[in-house]
Amino acid sequence: MKTETKRAVGDAFAKLDPRCQAKNPVMLMVYASAILVTALFALSLAGISDAPSGYIAAIAVVLWATVLFGNFAESLAEGRGKAQADALRATKRDVEALLVDEGALAAAAEADDPAAFLAECARTVNSAALKRGQVYLVRAGEQVPADGEIVLGAASVDESAITGESAPVVRESGGDRSALTGGTTVLSDWLVARVSAEAGHSFLDQMIAMVESAARKKTPNERALELLLIALTLVFLAVSFALYAFGSFSAAQAGEANPLGLTSLVALFVCLAPTTIGALLSAIGIAGMSRLNAANVLATSGRAVEAAGDVDVLLLDKTGTITLGNRQAAAFLPADGVAERDLADAAQLASLADETPEGRSVVVLAKERFGIRERTLSGAGFTVVPFTAQTRMSGVDFDGHEIRKGAADAVRAYVEARGGAWPSAVAAMADDIARAGGTPLVVARDGRVLGVIHLKDIIKSGIRENFADLHAMGIRTVMVTGDNPLTAAAIAAEAGLDDFIAEATPEAKLEAIRRYQAEGHLVAMTGDGTNDAPALAQADVAVAMNSGTQAAKEAGNMVDLDSSPTKLIEIVRIGKQLLMTRGSLTTFSIANDLAKYFAVIPALLVPLYPGLEVLNIMHLASPASAMLAAIVYNALIIVALIPLALRGVKYREGAPSALLARNLAVYGLGGVAVPFAAIKALDMLMVAVGVA
Repeated sequence: MKTETKRAVGDAFAKLDPRCQAKNPVMLMVYASAILVTALFALSLAGISDAPSGYIAAIAVVLWATVLFGNFAESLAEGRGKAQADALRATKRDVEALLVDEGALAAAAEADDPAAFLAECARTVNSAALKRGQVYLVRAGEQVPADGEIVLGAASVDESAITGESAPVVRESGGDRSALTGGTTVLSDWLVARVSAEAGHSFLDQMIAMVESAARKKTPNERALELLLIALTLVFLAVSFALYAFGSFSAAQAGEANPLGLTSLVALFVCLAPTTIGALLSAIGIAGMSRLNAANVLATSGRAVEAAGDVDVLLLDKTGTITLGNRQAAAFLPADGVAERDLADAAQLASLADETPEGRSVVVLAKERFGIRERTLSGAGFTVVPFTAQTRMSGVDFDGHEIRKGAADAVRAYVEARGGAWPSAVAAMADDIARAGGTPLVVARDGRVLGVIHLKDIIKSGIRENFADLHAMGIRTVMVTGDNPLTAAAIAAEAGLDDFIAEATPEAKLEAIRRYQAEGHLVAMTGDGTNDAPALAQADVAVAMNSGTQAAKEAGNMVDLDSSPTKLIEIVRIGKQLLMTRGSLTTFSIANDLAKYFAVIPALLVPLYPGLEVLNIMHLASPASAMLAAIVYNALIIVALIPLALRGVKYREGAPSALLARNLAVYGLGGVAVPFAAIKALDMLMVAVGVA
């Protein structure tokens, strides 16, 4: 943190470059005012002045401090992104790449050792020389030289340099895990990939550009707010000159000097202009993207983060997002005359050699329900019967006994072929499970049906509460699944979803998004496959999984480095927090400016119109002390609000009307009350130390 602060201080001075100041019109006015008052101070030293040199110097110092504080806020926000970008640059380096000819690639498929064959045929080039469409070989222990789509092989890849996750991932040709990122490291085996990006446009280059907050483009709402601030600045500029002209006229009529001199006029203008939000506006946007980066999500633009705050429809995949991803054993349902323990015992024996998540869950359920544990098939005369697509069963044979576990119709055929009966109660149980969205597995021993194992999609812990929070925000949640409508309806009801799209195809996803958008909704969705790309391109907020295909990443406007579909919920919260932070600080700033107007103006004009003393409710000592106190407060309040701008206003789920009421109560009333108290305290301090 000390390094970030030190760097931000240096950057704050570097941003005094007029070209940097010109990017923020409101702070440009303050910058110009600081230069003008500095020039007035120089003139005062030559005896040309309408105010004491010490007073002008104090105003000049505070104005320069105001500019620097605004620069510091922006630099501190940018520093987080720059630190991450520097870390990414450290991982990016040119390495040697094994370039493979297309002809050799075709021949390698017939070789006993394709990797060795390709290595002999390949020529070594610098990774920077690789061009899109070329093919390279990367082996265990080597760094991936460029982004690519895997065309041959499978390997374990260390992606910690990109994602921060220490656990390696498996990358392989075909499917949705074929994207390979330059800068990662192959840990085992080998891969052949086709370069998918030109030099300088790799995913790592894009990541660096994304996290470089300084390159962040302003969003439409941010630009609209900036135009409002410029309009307010011009209004207060006109007000300040009108007050100066009014004061000059009144003073001339009374034969007195104008108490509102040029220095005080400039200071008054800076006080009344919306400098607070003007100084913090850029920092708020940059900090919002930084919070997204901290969540390991990269946004291609601030527009995407802001859109996430306005999303009112979420399309979520079922598997891995709403459910754990694999169906698990939930219950043993015995047939008539069979003890549940006997069914569990047989089911566990049939599953000991089953390494699928479903098989392991059967073993675990038998342990949990009946304490059946520490069993093994090795060396005990057991013969494992593996699952095949033809039999759709698996099991075990031992001591003349046969146990089988599988689909209901497959076990029925097996039992009846051995002269056994198919109980109607078991058939009814299997049908009930299927209608409820589960998967029935029937267990038989020696031709007799023992009962049914109920496999079901397990809803993730806390996901129902998450959806309840989203519902409270006014967001409609829609599950997208390839399951049949009955299964989809059961899962949607259990998870507390608003709707579902069953038997979803790429066309169905795209059509659903277009339909919601035509109704005026902003839609967000996640995806990882090439078949998700059309829908991702259409969605307002499209989160592509880093583990997905290059097509999905290019179609999305965000990339989740953790490849966690549930991250979409967190993204929405961050987007809403960004909008709420900007709205809260804008409310505070405008209320703050109005309060300063009513606090300072009466004190400035009291020498001309003593009757205005009744409006000087804080009894500020003099025009000079009042003006100096106001301008000092104007600078200090920026510093006081920097932590809030960077951290963000705490977001609470609730109805928009309730959030608006709370926002106005806390930041509106706070913006009115704080200036009066602070300016009075500073006025007393000015008098005590004899500054004014």
